[in-house]
Amino acid sequence: MLGFVFGLNARLGRLHFFFATVALAIVMTAICFAIAMAALRTTSPSMVRAEDLTHHWAIVGAMVFFGLATFMLQSMRIRDIGWDPVCVIPAWIALMVVDHVVAGRFPAWAIGGEHQGTTVGALVNLALMLALTFWPGAESEGAYSNPFEPPARAVTKPSTSDQRLARVSQGGARPTWG
Repeated sequence: MLGFVFGLNARLGRLHFFFATVALAIVMTAICFAIAMAALRTTSPSMVRAEDLTHHWAIVGAMVFFGLATFMLQSMRIRDIGWDPVCVIPAWIALMVVDHVVAGRFPAWAIGGEHQGTTVGALVNLALMLALTFWPGAESEGAYSNPFEPPARAVTKPSTSDQRLARVSQGGARPTWG
């Protein structure tokens, strides 16, 4: 059941992913506007400092909500493409961490003065976002209507993540030494 909460076992087509991403952007804009209006209502604009806003619980909550929603949408779309999100998402995160470290260590390779990333990291992000938006699903887009319904091929052959979960739950993932 936890796999459905994080979207690891659900599938989301290209059009649904695009509209869900647009809807998430609209919702996050409204949440950010509401947080800013609440902050400005309690203090005068000349007294608002960035240090005061970073410790506000609503900002942290909005960041967590946005991060989880983005993670779920991307995981559902990666599953629909036919890739395993358990492998793709950690590899993507690891690549972005390495990119950030390289940009901090070698400022000449960084994009801009903030040293947050390199051109390679930006191109990888662009390629992955284009793949999530335009790459066709593993089966035709109209083959299923419910994103939580497994595709027909999953009924006959268990997916890689299902096999991994079954192996771990049965204690088969432990190495034998001896």
